[in-house]
Amino acid sequence: MTWVVTSNKKVKKQVTKLPRRIKAALYVLVAEIKDLGPVRGNWSNYSPLGKGRHHCHLKKGQPTYVAVWEVIDKEIRIVEVQYVGTHEKAPY
Repeated sequence: MTWVVTSNKKVKKQVTKLPRRIKAALYVLVAEIKDLGPVRGNWSNYSPLGKGRHHCHLKKGQPTYVAVWEVIDKEIRIVEVQYVGTHEKAPY
């Protein structure tokens, strides 16, 4: 069974401002979360942030882009992407 990946309005707005390469990386990450679940240890600097929250780097270097997502419901398998953008503004 696959996971449902949603995002809030803020993330949808952030995505429109991202460089094309970062958008492509985000779409690959979302596809992997849908197919394989929210624990993505194969991504650069992946780490759990506690209580179902996770993050990883979409691009290293200057600027570093990150994604933050949270498991909303384990039984129904819902994940929400909560932030996509530069490392400096990430809500950890």
